[in-house]
Amino acid sequence: MPRASRRKSETNVYHVILRGNNKQEIFLDEKDYKKFLKEIKNTKEKYGYELYAYCLMTNHVHLVIYDRKENLSKIMQSLEVTYSAYFSKKYEKVGHLFQNRFLSKPVETSEYLMQVCRYVHQNPVKAGISRVDNYKWSSYKEYINDEEEMVSKKMLLSLFANSEKEAINNLKGFHNDNKENINDEYEFEI
Repeated sequence: MPRASRRKSETNVYHVILRGNNKQEIFLDEKDYKKFLKEIKNTKEKYGYELYAYCLMTNHVHLVIYDRKENLSKIMQSLEVTYSAYFSKKYEKVGHLFQNRFLSKPVETSEYLMQVCRYVHQNPVKAGISRVDNYKWSSYKEYINDEEEMVSKKMLLSLFANSEKEAINNLKGFHNDNKENINDEYEFEI
């Protein structure tokens, strides 16, 4: 049976998930997380996309991508192949690192963009690992602190207020509000 075609986003924004094969861990130490982030930077330069949010968990990855050039499959293939080669060599593993093909959901509205970014950032909270503001491998810290920017913050912040300071405060409040509503609405069946 042929697999279903990906749904095309009218806005070229997608919520993407990569998951370890058989739910296995894909990040075993800090160097692994750093390597994956480095590969995101490399693919951003190569394919010219914007990253609105990310969260790296031990066995899966969430990305919110604005793919202006419609290269989503190439972007993800590049990320998966490069990181898998690194992981296989480092840990002397064979076989697939990632489960099936990556999953993607179109993000069509500003409201959905806000909600899905909050969902992505809240993943460590939902897993019982960390508070959103303490998790090291998420883009949330880039929004609230003056850290190295891997994400394009302007779009999401503009949805919260005109001034950056006010937008950051509103984003913090939004991320800490209604946690019970964050759960499964933005989740994929993986």
